[in-house]
Amino acid sequence: MEPRRRFTSLWPGVALFDLDGTLVDSAPDLAAAIDDMLTALGKPPAGQEKVRQWVGNGAQILVRRALTGRADWENAEPVDDALFRDASEQFYQSYDTLNGSCSTVFDGVETCLQRLQEMDCRMAVITNKPERFVRPLLERMGLEHWFEMIIGGDTLPVKKPDAEPLLLAMRTLGGTPGTTVMIGDSRADAEAARNAGLPAVLVRYGYNYGPPVDELGAEVVVDSLAELL
Repeated sequence: MEPRRRFTSLWPGVALFDLDGTLVDSAPDLAAAIDDMLTALGKPPAGQEKVRQWVGNGAQILVRRALTGRADWENAEPVDDALFRDASEQFYQSYDTLNGSCSTVFDGVETCLQRLQEMDCRMAVITNKPERFVRPLLERMGLEHWFEMIIGGDTLPVKKPDAEPLLLAMRTLGGTPGTTVMIGDSRADAEAARNAGLPAVLVRYGYNYGPPVDELGAEVVVDSLAELL
């Protein structure tokens, strides 16, 4: 993809989408589940503002960030294994119930998906969210019918920023590096695209821990997916 190029009637043939922070604002549900977990453990709730800064690298890292209260959880005091297991179980139980209850689809998403479908573009969701939560969320948001393939954070032995989830989806949907694009909101998405040899489109409204998305080397950065059309 040439720099700053937008979607046309000839490109892309395959579009790979991140989920949380790209298609769906799921932070309200994730924050509620995290706060349920923390309360059950006798800890103060984190609140949605903090949780928004912790989302994007999968449920296990989200739980570790909540337990340490830090986005850079690797630099905090190590979390006890037993505590982490208990916290994860509590989070999963809460999120099973809350998943999709307060989430919303970001503006511009359905316009973009409709246009891509009209272009005969084949689409997949590639997320670090555990697979068990992905389809229910898409269904509750009314988005599941757009996508031919779903890869969650535990579908394969590796997840983003590893290239393999992207490459598997690309191959399965008949794409090539010249016809496929990765669309996301974070450093993990940008690095996964780079590792797979694919162009990246990033949105500014999502959940990104680290440098601003404009500094991550994506070919295109937008405020709305509708800008790509």
